[in-house]
Amino acid sequence: MKRIYFGTDGVRGPYGGPVINENFAQRLGVAAGRFASRMSHHGGGAYRVLLGRDTRASGESLLEAVAAGLASVGVDAVSLGVLPTPAVAAAVVREGAVLGVMITASHNPAADNGIKFFAGSGMKLTDAQEFEIEQLLPDEAPLALQRRSLLGAEGLATYLDKVRRLLPGRALLGWSVVLDTANGATCTTSPVVLRELGAQVELIGGLPDGENINAGVGSEHPEKLAARVRETGARIGIAHDGDGDRCILCDERGEVLDGDEILTILATHALAQGTLAAKTLVVTVQSNLGVDTAIRAAGGLVVRTAVGDRYVLEAMLRERANLGGESSGHVICSEVAPTGDGLVAALKVLEVMIATGRPLSELRTVLKKFPQGSLNLRVREKRELAKLPHLPLAIETLEKELGQQGRVLVRYSGTEAKLRLLVEGPTEEIVRIGLARLESMARADLEVL
Repeated sequence: MKRIYFGTDGVRGPYGGPVINENFAQRLGVAAGRFASRMSHHGGGAYRVLLGRDTRASGESLLEAVAAGLASVGVDAVSLGVLPTPAVAAAVVREGAVLGVMITASHNPAADNGIKFFAGSGMKLTDAQEFEIEQLLPDEAPLALQRRSLLGAEGLATYLDKVRRLLPGRALLGWSVVLDTANGATCTTSPVVLRELGAQVELIGGLPDGENINAGVGSEHPEKLAARVRETGARIGIAHDGDGDRCILCDERGEVLDGDEILTILATHALAQGTLAAKTLVVTVQSNLGVDTAIRAAGGLVVRTAVGDRYVLEAMLRERANLGGESSGHVICSEVAPTGDGLVAALKVLEVMIATGRPLSELRTVLKKFPQGSLNLRVREKRELAKLPHLPLAIETLEKELGQQGRVLVRYSGTEAKLRLLVEGPTEEIVRIGLARLESMARADLEVL
């Protein structure tokens, strides 16, 4: 069962390319509509599909194309407009829709776009379900695309109402917060909630123009956030990616915290309070080994999955855990939402800060990271790693040398033509040398751009 178009997080690529274009989006809408009809076993709102998008210029026409494909097979397409990915997932559950669609390329630049789906449960589709949609793709788009009015629905108000209740009213009165919304979908959600809770918010990346999403701002580029926190003396900095399902933080000293640190803070606090379900935190193979050490020391267990927040959620359901995520900043608090939510993650950390009275610079010390080095190599072709002449042996040799004191992770990106190399070890020098060896063999085996 090998999917052709779907990757780690939906279908993604350059807008106007062979996949992300209006013709393919319409065909994908047809396939999704056929899939929705198979999935639905009752009437009423069962054949409604909710669609949202981020702030990319290409988002509106792609949304309309997917909607046209859905409508051509008798499915009602309802536009939620611009809103974060987790708000789409929440709306699907609330409205009893059979599917949700988000038009976004997440943290990618504005030239890219993508299409990802949510089941009626608010969870992302499984590999098997995405494969089924691919099998239902028509050879051609069923009709010429024309701009048309879509049914509309309110997606933000109820999402905001739910999220703002995570903290007591005015809980952040007197707090100074720097917030970076990446010129993306959280521009009209996170600032509103934080200000309603009493915080004084300085906004970065809050003026989307269709072309500037993630451009030097957001969770992938926290440098401006960190600098502004230091300049203003803010108590915390918060950054999202373009569609709002990630969270990266900055402590009051201007030091950046990634998803591993956020998850470790939340998990160890929950263990102390007896609220970490099954005493288990779910992370991916990408997370630092220091997470395992910290959680074990606090009396908990770490379960690891493949990279991708949907795999994290599948493991959370299997292990009956209520907290999981990725080092990239996807944090899933399943008692609140069935998908990663950057605003929820930030509010949960703020809750810990309020409960303990400790600044973020102190809370983060619970995680002592193993020295780690990583490198992303853009490649012309994703050739099967196991069949490469040099890289597999280099990986095996390095793994034997590290033993229990480190690890090696080599994989292709699920959304980009990149080979990702990661080495952890007991010292910075060992990591540096190991990563250089892997890079050399990767360049020998692959055409690196």
